[in-house]
Amino acid sequence: MTPLVLLLLTVQDPGPILDHASQAYDSVRTLSADFVQVVDNPMIGDPDTTRGRLYQRRPGYFAMRFTEPRDDRIVADGRHLWLYTPSTTPGQVIRSAIPGTGTTGPNLIGQFVEHPRERYDARYVRADSISDGLIDVITLTPRSKDLGYSAATVWIARKDGLVRRIDIVETSGQRRTIILRNLAINQAVPAREFRFSPPAGSRVVDQ
Repeated sequence: MTPLVLLLLTVQDPGPILDHASQAYDSVRTLSADFVQVVDNPMIGDPDTTRGRLYQRRPGYFAMRFTEPRDDRIVADGRHLWLYTPSTTPGQVIRSAIPGTGTTGPNLIGQFVEHPRERYDARYVRADSISDGLIDVITLTPRSKDLGYSAATVWIARKDGLVRRIDIVETSGQRRTIILRNLAINQAVPAREFRFSPPAGSRVVDQ
């Protein structure tokens, strides 16, 4: 087997790439990033695109502050997860336990890069590039059947091992893409980003 073939086989093995991503994420204490989220539900119509800034302080704090639609917020304050979306349900706040998986909690990224060899069957898709360098694209199929999604594709930057994009196929058939840009790692995040008080007059629904 020639050195070139060996190199190609090494590049196409997702294991070392996932190991790198796991090690990189393990060093993260705080993270903030601009996000674009696209939700495509074939039962509803055109894809819905939202934007904003995402914040995380491990282990239990997470927030998505939306700029489009303005004033929508998702906050995990260490005790509860708050969903406030006046753009679609004005006057209502949903309060629930902080989820261990899914797209609205502290494990948005971690669920894909913590112990990935044990939790997923992985397939290397391709090498690609984004504005800040080369990435490896890997599709993960969960071995557990109760995660709410049937597959996820993660885009991992070669330069630092951090996830830049996640494409999720939810069990409902809905597809969700989250793109992260302008990452800031282990920098101070204002405490106010992880605080939420229901607006006066709003109805809090516990789930």
